[in-house]
Amino acid sequence: MSSRDGFLPDEVVIQVLARLPVKYLFRAKTVCKLWYKLSSDKYFVQLYNEVAAKNSVVLVAVSDSSELKSRLICADNSWGVSELSLDFLKDRVKVRASCNGLLCCSSIPDKGVYYVCNPMTREFRLLPRSRERPVTRFCPDGEATLVGLGCNLSVQKFNVVLAGYHRTFGHRSDGTFICTVFDSDTNKWRKFVSFQDDRFTLMNRNQVVFVHGSLHWLTSVCSYILSLDLNCDVWRKISLPDEVIYSAGNRAHLLELDGCLSVIQISEEWMKIWAMKDYESEEWHLEDRVSLRCIRGMVPGIFPISQTREHVFLATYKQVLVHQRKSRVWKELYSVKNSSPLPLWFSAHAFRTSIFSCN
Repeated sequence: MSSRDGFLPDEVVIQVLARLPVKYLFRAKTVCKLWYKLSSDKYFVQLYNEVAAKNSVVLVAVSDSSELKSRLICADNSWGVSELSLDFLKDRVKVRASCNGLLCCSSIPDKGVYYVCNPMTREFRLLPRSRERPVTRFCPDGEATLVGLGCNLSVQKFNVVLAGYHRTFGHRSDGTFICTVFDSDTNKWRKFVSFQDDRFTLMNRNQVVFVHGSLHWLTSVCSYILSLDLNCDVWRKISLPDEVIYSAGNRAHLLELDGCLSVIQISEEWMKIWAMKDYESEEWHLEDRVSLRCIRGMVPGIFPISQTREHVFLATYKQVLVHQRKSRVWKELYSVKNSSPLPLWFSAHAFRTSIFSCN
């Protein structure tokens, strides 16, 4: 962008605006013509998304036992707690996956209906139904075992993955693992079949990570990571650090850290953060070791949800906590005031804002 005379150079203004949450950025569009054009300027969009990638937050669905609809709470260490609404979808939905500012949501009353939306810009796309009936596609309840969302910011493209064990109506699963992949460029689903023998806990299913053009899930026994390459539709098994595999009584959770796969290992006294430095050779490196003594009573019920180089965000039954890695300080970001039928970690997802169009 060309600089002009004014109180501040355009580049300084752009750097400031690139650090605003999207909702405030879109309000700023009304200030002048230059700011109005920013959201469609390729340089600014790239800069904004690069800055936002360093500020991951936690998104949780909070529902009261007396309410039919849940509220989406966004807990951010920089901007505090805010509430997001998906009312523009005009449907009761459940967030199934999150990636680079987009959410994949499934309709609660209408099985098999999926949306991809940007809750900050309120843009959305209703995905076309796949040809197979949901009741004959997946078991045990007609819903996909794995739901993944992969968003490539550089080319503004996304994929949605639905995968699960196949069963025909009235019969048990025959062990066939069916995967359907939606491509935002073609607006179509593609399908391929494989044979898998993997199981996943609820948290493993929620914590899907998109890096290196692939989606990743941690298996229930924490023996390896199951990966799907979206470029060639190939499944791959990735090894975990030996200490994670062979340490009895520890829990492991799959997250992303600066574009790398990361595993957070939790024991009674320690939280260890591992990052994969070399994706092809599957080389892991121990990034940090955090004492859990000051929150010892919470340890059995804490679940890491999101992280950056500076912070680790965790959810408990009623709280969202943040650990500041440099100062070693723990802080509560959010707490449920009323009774909630489900723990916060049950519906928590890593989230970051972005300028990403669904259409």
